This record gives sequence, C-alpha cells and structure tokens, in this order.
Amino acid sequence: FADVDPDTGNLDPEAVDAVMGPDCRLIVPVDYAGHPADYAAMRGLAERSGAAIVSDGAHSLGARRDGRTVAQLADATATSFHPVKGITTAEGGAMFTARDDWAVRAERFRNHGIERDPARQRKSGGSGYYEVQDLGLNYRLPDLLCALGLSQLRRLDEFLDRRREIAAHYSSAFAGIEGLELPTTEVGVEPSWHLYVIRVREAKRRDPLFDRLQAEGLGVQVHYGPVHLHPLFEDLGFAPGSCPVAEDYASRAISLPIFPAMGNGDLERVIETLDRSARDLLV
Repeated sequence: FADVDPDTGNLDPEAVDAVMGPDCRLIVPVDYAGHPADYAAMRGLAERSGAAIVSDGAHSLGARRDGRTVAQLADATATSFHPVKGITTAEGGAMFTARDDWAVRAERFRNHGIERDPARQRKSGGSGYYEVQDLGLNYRLPDLLCALGLSQLRRLDEFLDRRREIAAHYSSAFAGIEGLELPTTEVGVEPSWHLYVIRVREAKRRDPLFDRLQAEGLGVQVHYGPVHLHPLFEDLGFAPGSCPVAEDYASRAISLPIFPAMGNGDLERVIETLDRSARDLLV
C-alpha cells in the first residue's frame, strides 16, 4: 500500500515513489469519488521498473483529465456498472485497454479461457472447433443486461451533467462553513462526481455530525475505511500508522447524497440540514 494525496484522496505519486522498488510490476490507482488520479506522474514512476498501470475507474466513467477520458489514461481501466455507479447494467462492468494482447486475454478469460479464432488457436480443428487455452471464468454479461447498459450509455452525459450540477450547488452552499473541508478538483480535471465527500476539520466531531445527519433522515455514508486496517490485511502485518494520510482522511469524511435522479427539493433539504447541523456541532 502507498498513501493518498491529502486533498483528493487519490494515490499520491510521492508515496508510491517512496515504497516501490525495482521489481515493481503493477501500479493500481483508484479514481476516488470520480476524480482521476495523476496518471502522468504514475507513468513516470512505472517506466523506471517497466511496471504497468491498471486503474480502478469504478467511480470515474465519463471523467476527464487533461482532455483525455479515463479510458485513455492507464494501460487498462476497469469500470463498474453496479446500480449506484455512473450507468448500470444491474451488475457487471467493463475493461478498457489499448493493448491488443491484454484485450485478447481478457476476452478469453471472461469466457472460460476459450479461444474460437482460428488465427489464435494452437491446433487446427474442424468445423465448430474451439480450444481452452487458459484458466478462465464465466464473466460474460447477459444480453438482456447489455441492452440495459446500451440504453444507459446514451444517457451518460445527462447523468454527468446532473451530478456536476448537484456538486456545484453543494460547493457554493457550504463554502462559508469554517468547520468543513470541501472536495478539491485539480487543474485540468473534470470529475464525474460519483461521490461528494466533505470532511470535518476535527476528527472528533465527525461522528456526532454523521449521527445527526442520519437522524435527520439523510443517506450519508463513510467512503471508505482504510483498506490496510481491515482484519484481512492486519493479519498480514499492516498496522495503523502505515498510511497516516488515508487514515486521517477516512476519520473525517462524510459522503453526502448525490445521484442523477435527485430532485431540487431533496438537494435543498440536504443543504439546509447540513448547514444547520454543522453550525450547531462544528463551532
């Protein structure tokens, strides 16, 4: 694990530089909250050891950095079509890559390792011949869900516009609350605003504010607890203090409701409730 940038919550290139060695083969940034990571800096680091960059773009479909889509920034990018993401196929996702060899391998992996293209088969067979070349799984998205995804894809810009509108309203409304830190957008970045994450300036005040907002009926969340502090990784020797920026970020974070179907009445209720609660609890 490497630590995150204190402003965006994304993987910090300087932290990556501090922990990666000459044998590093893979760098995996997460586009946290829909804000693309600094892939230019990651590319410079990757080239030192010949590492590849595979992006977790589950939050960032439709986002851009320096005029390029998230599908163009890493060697491969995975995105999610879970119902809460930018578009949905009910379940499933997609992989983007410009590397032909990776695309072929991924296509084969999703279909039990089966290769049907005679040009890529190792043996010659008769009509209908296919061969299993790799271990694979059944990761094929059903046709019905694909149809849903294609219809959703046509609405992606509409969904992004609404998310950006909500985020702008939040940022304007909360700018004057001194006890809060608002999300940061780096120069050249157009986030997809999968999440809108505020942070209280003092960690001890996060839980009281979170509990008040929940009690008021707002669907707030904490995204996320630091991965390295889950029991799975603690059992492997990771401990508090190894990624102090991520730990601090998580201790102060609250995600506010943001989704394309959110009406203006609900938006104003969130703004009014948070403003009132923050002024009660953060002063």
